[in-house]
Formats: sequence, structure tokens, C-alpha cells
Amino acid sequence: MTINCKGQLIDLSSPKVMGILNVTPDSFYDGGFHKSDKDILLHVNKMLQEGATFIDIGAYSSKPNAEYVSETDELKRILPIVELILKEFPDALLSIDTFRSQIAKSCIEAGAALVNDISAGKLDQNMMHIIANLHVPYIMMHMRGTPQTMQQQITYQHLTKDIIFYFSEQISKAKKLGIVDMVIDPGFGFAKTREQNFELLNHLELLKILDKPILVGVSRKSMIYRTLETNPSEALNGTSVLNTIALQKGASILRVHDVKEAVECVKLIESLHG
Repeated sequence: MTINCKGQLIDLSSPKVMGILNVTPDSFYDGGFHKSDKDILLHVNKMLQEGATFIDIGAYSSKPNAEYVSETDELKRILPIVELILKEFPDALLSIDTFRSQIAKSCIEAGAALVNDISAGKLDQNMMHIIANLHVPYIMMHMRGTPQTMQQQITYQHLTKDIIFYFSEQISKAKKLGIVDMVIDPGFGFAKTREQNFELLNHLELLKILDKPILVGVSRKSMIYRTLETNPSEALNGTSVLNTIALQKGASILRVHDVKEAVECVKLIESLHG
């Protein structure tokens, strides 16, 4: 199972790690951490050295009840960072975390490699058309509503089946437009309660029926720290536990704040499976 990133075939039969770079002031864990170009480059270098295959850049916090950010402001935040990183690390595979097609287009034209859309095309009807025209891999996440409304949309007939149906519809739309490389993200924490997050993780292997690589993003999320009665800064051990479970259940990409520990999870699971 491969995806084509700027002419480079990435084999996802061996799980890969995606390091998170938030350039937002209000992300739930690392908001405001990276305030200067030097800080950003040091952090990216650290993630690449630790084994990240992808760097996921976001300029619009998608935490519950996140503040609205205009498209103009999002582009002003993210495009200079893409250019900065690629000037220093020209071979880096940058993923653009956005649900807006024009942000995706501008960043891909600046050299980014793939697009990570929390709405799977539902918040911007032009997104899939842009992805098809750009011929880049497309990560589609399951979410209902928007970051501002998603936590009011948590009623499901059957959680996992509903998510599979959601993806089957969006994958079909993408295929009709000519999108080839797709990754699915079940969206832990998005329009789901803590209990639903654990139910979803417990049945993650059922998503294999869609025959697409699965991305899992549970890094330092509330399903971990609220269960352990702690906080995001103390949720690394819990993150590693759930990442390990996700790998055992078929995850192909781990999206994380802590690359070194996630890479270790991958190595240990691969050794376990020979």
C-alpha cells in the first residue's frame, strides 16, 4: 500500500509517523510554542531526525469550540512557514492541515506534498476538485459539523458502521474525480465522546474493509488525559499505549506531537510481528 508524494512512493505497509507542527496560538497542547523561525526550524529538524516521514502543518486550531480564523489569516500564517521549512529542508514531505481548498492549493504550489482535511471535503465543495487537479495524496477525516459545532453532533445509530458509510461515500466521490491516493482518519475527538473514542479504537480494524491506509491521531488528546485525570503535558505515556494499540489494529500512520516515542512504538510492533 503506497502513496505518491512528489514522485516518491511511500510504502505504508510499514507504518509511518507524522509529526505535528501547529502554528496557531490556541492549539490544545502546543499552541504558541513555535513563535520564531528559529524555533520552527529547530522543531522540524528534531522531528525529521527522530524519524518523522511527514510534517503536518496546521494554522487553524480544530480543537472543540476553536476560534474562527479567516482564510486570509490562515494563509498568512501557514504559507510563509511552508516556504521557510522547504528552503531549509527541501526534501521534507509537508502535509497541509486545512479544510480550505485555496489554502491547500497555495501550499501545494509552494512545495507541500499532501493535504490533510478534517472535513473530507464537506466544508469546501472545491476541495476534492483541487486535490484531483494537483494529483496529491488526500487524507480524509471523519467529522460532523465544524470545530465550533462538532461536540453537539455525537448521536450515532452505530458508531463504526456510520463512520464506514461516511468514508465509503467520500471515497466514491474522490474516485469519480480522479483522486488516486487516499488515507482515512477516523477522527478521534471530533464529534465523539470519550467513550465513543475508545469504542472506535476498539473496533479500528473494521475500517480495513475500506482498503485505504488508516491514520490515527490520538496524541495527548482528552480521551487520554481525562481518563487518567491529568493534563495534555502529562499524556505522553498514555499516547504511546494507544498508539501501540492502533498499530496492532492496522494503523498505517501515527500523527503525533512526540515523534521519537511513536517511532519506537512502530519499531517494537514491527519486531513483534517479525
